[in-house]
Amino acid sequence: MSGGLINANPTVYSKQERRTRKTKAEDEYTRDLIDSEEIFDHIRDIKDPEHPYSLEELKVVRENDIEVSSKQDYVRVNFTPTVEHCSMATIIGLSLRVKLMRSLPSRFKVDILVAPGTHATEASVNKQLNDKERVAAALENPNLLEMVDECLAPSY
Repeated sequence: MSGGLINANPTVYSKQERRTRKTKAEDEYTRDLIDSEEIFDHIRDIKDPEHPYSLEELKVVRENDIEVSSKQDYVRVNFTPTVEHCSMATIIGLSLRVKLMRSLPSRFKVDILVAPGTHATEASVNKQLNDKERVAAALENPNLLEMVDECLAPSY
C-alpha cells in the first residue's frame, strides 16, 4: 500500500473460527430469530476500503459489539476504525448498512455507530450513517456506491 494511507500498516488479527449454525424449523408462521452471531456472519468478511483485509481481520467489527433485539426488530453495530482520524469511517459504515439492508428482513431497524471514543468526528459520522435521507443520497452517488460494492464483493 502507498505511504498516503492514514494507517499504512494496520495490525492484522486472525479470523475466529466459523461456528455451525443450528438450523431453524421451517414454519411459515414462526419468525426467524436473528442474533449477534448471525449479524457478525453477515458483516465479518466486508473488506476494508484501503486494505486487502476484512473488517474482522482488522478488528473493526467484533461480535461482542453487536446488539440484537429480535422482539423489537432492532440491530445496532458499533464499529471501531483502525485509527482515530480514519477518513474511510463513513464508507465502512455505509458498507455495513448496505450489507445488512441486503441481508435482513426489511422490518429491522439498524443503527450503525462508531464505537464511543474511537474516532475524532464520531458524532458527525454517526449522524451521517443513521440519517435515512443522507444514506439514500449517498447511495445514489455512483462513486460511493462503487466503493461500497467493492467492499462487499466476495474475496477469492
